[in-house]
Amino acid sequence: MRSLVTGGTGFIGRHLVKKLEQPRVLGRDPKRIHKLLRNVDAFQWSPSSPPDAKVFEDIDTVFHLAGESVFKGRWTEEKKERIMRSRVEGTRNLVELLSTLAKPPSTLICASAIGYYGPQGEKILTESSPAGDDFLSRVCIAWEAEASKAEKLGIRVVQLRTGIVLGGDGGALPQMLTPFRLGVGGRIGSGNQYMSWIHIDDLVNIMLFAAGTESIRGPVNGVAPSPMTNREFTATLASVLHRPAMLQVPGFVLKITLGEFADVLLGSQRVIPEKAAEAGYVFRYPELNEALQDLVA
Repeated sequence: MRSLVTGGTGFIGRHLVKKLEQPRVLGRDPKRIHKLLRNVDAFQWSPSSPPDAKVFEDIDTVFHLAGESVFKGRWTEEKKERIMRSRVEGTRNLVELLSTLAKPPSTLICASAIGYYGPQGEKILTESSPAGDDFLSRVCIAWEAEASKAEKLGIRVVQLRTGIVLGGDGGALPQMLTPFRLGVGGRIGSGNQYMSWIHIDDLVNIMLFAAGTESIRGPVNGVAPSPMTNREFTATLASVLHRPAMLQVPGFVLKITLGEFADVLLGSQRVIPEKAAEAGYVFRYPELNEALQDLVA
């Protein structure tokens, strides 16, 4: 499999690239790509400025991971516009470029998020569950719609709806560890909201599994099979770290400090990876305790 990756210098992208054999990586700064990643061919690309079509020659699979981070910075209207534009316009321009190729790649694995479903309490959510109607839901709906247009080109499209990705060198976990190690960690809000998480190794392996499994197409939930409430999650993390988890961050405090983004942390999404499981994917870290033990160690 000859692969091309957008967003290859991000947290997920770096882990994916390590598993690929000399992929082509697209980004704003090829020099930075070469500094961060080994054994890659780097080319300049931005969501609003597609690269030369020659970059896609002999490529079988495109992993499209590029997009403005939803976690960094307060959600101002300008920030929300960048989040939407980077995903929708970036994917649209990518697919339009693919449409000009004499021999387009056979597979497009496009990032998405479980934000697609919006907050839905204790309801179990699968790939066939309906979309929500909040900001992230609207972003994911538009994002996936642009990726789906590649199907008209004969390209198999997989939209990977990622949950909370846990890794030692990025994602949500490093931000959680400091307060817990200081003994001031605890649940967020009521603690009853579900958190759908996944170990970074499993997420990358699901991406590779989907790329190599012709029967997989459409949305795929990139989450572990055991979502937990925030209360259960924090208790497990505290146990792994041998620290207490007695404090609580009230929801109104989060809303004051984080604004609209607080709704993401307080919302409940109980998502399971139905499609990956039915296709035969076997999780390396199906339980949270195992995942945290590996990452904290």
